[in-house]
Amino acid sequence: MTFLQGVFYFFATVLVFAAAMVITVRNPVKAALFLVLAFVSAACLWVLLQAEFLAIVLVLVYIGAVMVLFLFVVMMLDINLVRLREGFGEYLPIGGLVAVLLVLEMVIVLSTDQFGLEQMPDPGALPADHSNTRALGRLLYTVYAYPFEIAAGILLVAIVAAIALTLRRRKDSKYQDPSWQINIEPRERVRVVKMPSEKKS
Repeated sequence: MTFLQGVFYFFATVLVFAAAMVITVRNPVKAALFLVLAFVSAACLWVLLQAEFLAIVLVLVYIGAVMVLFLFVVMMLDINLVRLREGFGEYLPIGGLVAVLLVLEMVIVLSTDQFGLEQMPDPGALPADHSNTRALGRLLYTVYAYPFEIAAGILLVAIVAAIALTLRRRKDSKYQDPSWQINIEPRERVRVVKMPSEKKS
């Protein structure tokens, strides 16, 4: 085993451990922190594959923006952990089935002769003027142009669906109607009550 292979197995082990802790830990703040660790480990694997642009994008976008925002929301909201754990047993069978299928697929794929160390050697040295950004952009907008557009459309539909689900009227939500607050008469805001004066005995 070479040095690069040992580094790969180290970061891969940390990544699998962090991903497992994300879905098993009960505290959402700790789960978010383990997700940050998983992102950092994945970025290190991208660096080993000489994809520095993807690694820095993963760190800046997901860790520097998305996870910080997620941690801010989780720490500011008063999340009822007992209510979150109520449906764990209900979704456990289907979750376990999906997990078993994923493991079987990975075993089938990795047990073939297409993914051995001989078929996938260490990436060779790239020239000094090589640009990851240029190579990625060329692949995205030429070879994978249609899948890229389809993925963008799916994300747009997901954003619209999330907004529609968030803004729907619910009985337990409190909101204000600015138009009703403006279109009101002054006499409806203040009520003058006349009371007889009392004499001191």
